[in-house]
Amino acid sequence: MAKAASIPERCQTGIQGLDDVLGGGLIKDRLYLIDGDPGSGKTTLATQFLREGARRGERCLYITLSETEEELMAGAASHGWTLDGVDIVELVAEAHDLGAESQVTMYHPSEVELHETTRRVLEAVERINPGRVVFDSLSELRLLAQSSLRYRRQILALKQFFIGRHCTVLLLDDKTGQGSDLQLHSIAHGVITLEQLAPVYGGARRRLRVMKFRGTDYRGGYHDFTIRPEGLIVFPRLVAAEHHEPFVPSVLASGVAALDDLLGGGPARGTSTLLMGPAGSGKSTLAIQYAAAAAARGERAVVFAFDESLATLEARSSAIGIPVATLRRDGKLTVQQVDPAEMSPGEFAFLVRRAVEVEHARVMVIDSLNGYIN
Repeated sequence: MAKAASIPERCQTGIQGLDDVLGGGLIKDRLYLIDGDPGSGKTTLATQFLREGARRGERCLYITLSETEEELMAGAASHGWTLDGVDIVELVAEAHDLGAESQVTMYHPSEVELHETTRRVLEAVERINPGRVVFDSLSELRLLAQSSLRYRRQILALKQFFIGRHCTVLLLDDKTGQGSDLQLHSIAHGVITLEQLAPVYGGARRRLRVMKFRGTDYRGGYHDFTIRPEGLIVFPRLVAAEHHEPFVPSVLASGVAALDDLLGGGPARGTSTLLMGPAGSGKSTLAIQYAAAAAARGERAVVFAFDESLATLEARSSAIGIPVATLRRDGKLTVQQVDPAEMSPGEFAFLVRRAVEVEHARVMVIDSLNGYIN
C-alpha cells in the first residue's frame, strides 16, 4: 500500500501577504530564485526573510558579492531594523585588489577567482551551518563563470550543496545578463519575479509574480506590493469566491421613508448597487445617506472618497443635515480619502477587504467608480 504524501514543512518569509500568495510560505530546504531589475525590492525581501528566521531562532547567513556589510546595515537601518542574528559574509573585492599593481579587475573572469569565491561560500556555510541563506547576487557569479555551461554547473553544484546542508536559499538576480535566464529558472525550485512599473502619471507601481513553485499550489497572477518603512508588503490578488460567508437576507434602509418605499425597503444586503447620473444629480449625497443611516443604527460603514477631500465631504453633508463629522468622531463611520495616482488596485482591494474582515463594515461606499477605474 502506497504511503500518503507528507505535507512539506513551510518556511515563513515574515512578509505580510507573501506567505498567503505562497500557500503558507516557502517549502523548507529548497532553493529559490528572486529576480528583478535593480531597485525592485529584492534586497528588502531577502533581509525580511532572514530577519524572520533570526526571530524564530534559526541561524541565518547573508552572502554578498555586490554590497558591503556597511551598505547592508545602512539599508536595514533605513527601515528601523538591525541585522542582529544574521551573519554577513562579504565576497566583494578587497582594497588591495584595486591597486595599480593588481592585474585583475574586481571580478576577474578566471577559473582561479571563480574557484576561490566558491570555496569561500562553502567554508562560510560549513562554519555557520545556517538554516536560511541569501546569495546576493548571481550577476557577479555569472561574470566569473564566463560561459553559460560553467555557470549552470556552478549553480547546480551550489544547489546540491545547500540542499545537503538543509538550507532554504534565496538567490538574488538583477537580470543584468543577456536575455531571460530560463536555464536558471529550470534549476530553482521556485521563482519569484519583482517588477517596478513607471506609469505616465503618479508614483511607481510595484508588483510580483510567482513564476514557478514546485511541489505545492500557490496563488498565480500578478500581486501588487509596496515598500514602506516597515518593509515590503504584498497585497494578494483578491478572489471574491474564496471569502463568501453566510448571512441573513435583509434590506438596507436609507432612513428616507419615501425612497425606501420606492425600492421595496431598500437594496438587498450582499449586493452591489450602481448609482448613475450626471454631475450634480445627487449620487454622492444618496450614497452618503445610506452610509450615515447604517452608522446611526450602530452598523459599521466605510466610505472611500476618490473625488472629494474629507473637509469638502463633511461640509457638504452637514449643509443638508447628514452628520458625517459627528458619526466619524463617534467612530461609527469611517471616511478614507484615496489618491488613485499613489495607490495600486491591489492595495485598494486590501483596504476594502480589511474594512470588511477586520473592522466588520456592513455598508461600503466607493465614490466614484470613475476614480477607482483611473
